Amino acid sequence: MTTSATGTEGSAAHPRFAEALRELGLEDVVGQVRRFPDATRTAAEAAAAIGCELSEICKSLIFAADGDPVLVLMDGASRVDLDRVREELGAGRVTRAKADVVRETTGYAIGGVPPFGHRTRTRTRVLADRSLLDHPVVWAAAGTPYAVFPMPPKDLITHAGATLVDVREHEA
Repeated sequence: MTTSATGTEGSAAHPRFAEALRELGLEDVVGQVRRFPDATRTAAEAAAAIGCELSEICKSLIFAADGDPVLVLMDGASRVDLDRVREELGAGRVTRAKADVVRETTGYAIGGVPPFGHRTRTRTRVLADRSLLDHPVVWAAAGTPYAVFPMPPKDLITHAGATLVDVREHEA
């Protein structure tokens, strides 16, 4: 069973994310947020709940590039190639950010990080993998590990202020 909210009061989205959507003029997206009784924390959980392909999920992953946070938007079926991220950013070292850094940077817990609408006013560098463009619509976290929203990937990338790159792992 899923629920969605049509108004801003009682939205299925995290309140901060719902406010970010309104500020971006995306009021209609607030009503498209779907909340599930079971967690959609992982891409596999989200795809199963929605009934879509794993690659139609947009993961919002925080890494540290030479200590500075960077957000990577990746399709749910792929893994991030840290060497490619490092090369793209011209960084010396890229590592997965710890949970406290994710929350401090975004204002959200791992498993619920949306692609935009983060707490930090300082601009976090955002990279979006081209694989997201393989689908007309992708699903991303809406600020909680139980809620997701649909959006055309080009719009999602634009609203996230992302640079389009190829940073997924490829089979050897």
